[in-house]
Amino acid sequence: MKRTAAVILAAGASTRLGKPKQMELLGGETLLDRAVRLATEIGCDPVVVVLGASADAIQAQCALRGAQVLFNGEWAEGMGSSVRVGVGALEEEIEAAVLMVCDQPAVTHSHLTQLLSWDGSGPLASRYAGRQGVPALFPKSSFGMLRALVGDAGARTLLKTAQALDLPDGELDIDTPRMLAEARARYR
Repeated sequence: MKRTAAVILAAGASTRLGKPKQMELLGGETLLDRAVRLATEIGCDPVVVVLGASADAIQAQCALRGAQVLFNGEWAEGMGSSVRVGVGALEEEIEAAVLMVCDQPAVTHSHLTQLLSWDGSGPLASRYAGRQGVPALFPKSSFGMLRALVGDAGARTLLKTAQALDLPDGELDIDTPRMLAEARARYR
């Protein structure tokens, strides 16, 4: 089995929610701890968490069991900077990486396991609401492009032509109080 890392992008300021979403509870655990747990359960090693805004408060509130925590001092630039930090920290032996965020409650163990089983040559994205995005599996051959990302689009541009795996309800991300309430109603 190839050695696959998880890079969990959690550096944003959650301005539309008005408080750090990483620390919000869903089903009795913080959103960030849920992402770390799922990545660990599917066998990712290492699990890298990239923090930025509210990093100290998030680390105080979240367990982050077994995760390697990195700080992105340029988090305000956008998601591309967090991808650079996370992928840039991966060891040479890592053969693939799953890019994840913590605010997608529809992401399941099963979905991530299917991503990890991909043996194609390029990236494998998740597809929802007519677009392709994260979580996504990137082979080592994509790491150079990931380390060169800038701005807020993250890896989205690299995923436009990628193969994709359907993620039902993947468009529900927790960006506003209404979305948080919806997630709590749907995913207990």
